[in-house]
Amino acid sequence: MTLFGPLGLSLAPYIRSSRTLRRWIKPFADWYVGLAGYRKVGLRYDDLLVEERDDVQRALTRLTPREAYDRAYRFKRASQLSILHTNLPKDQWTKPEEDVRYLKPHIEDVEKEENERKVWDSVHVERK
Repeated sequence: MTLFGPLGLSLAPYIRSSRTLRRWIKPFADWYVGLAGYRKVGLRYDDLLVEERDDVQRALTRLTPREAYDRAYRFKRASQLSILHTNLPKDQWTKPEEDVRYLKPHIEDVEKEENERKVWDSVHVERK
């Protein structure tokens, strides 16, 4: 689901395709990510996704054991830092090149499978 609801309207593909718009929007996007503060405690963007969603739950089961361990470690470290009311040292912050979408491909696969299941469940068989 996109920012603009179930219609799927999003300006992101248009902005990514335009070099000029990307050059103007990128500083604001970087500023916003810094303001969010999740990289300062060692988290990645996909760690912020709501786990109660069914598609995210199913995607989490598809992570490799290493990815699941790393995710749990990041959560434990972030909760410990939250208790201490502090951030990681700057050299340990999640770098932009490390902040990859590790869960998004799995979520997209789950959504494709769900859409395919809906199509097959609505097939009407006619007898001749």
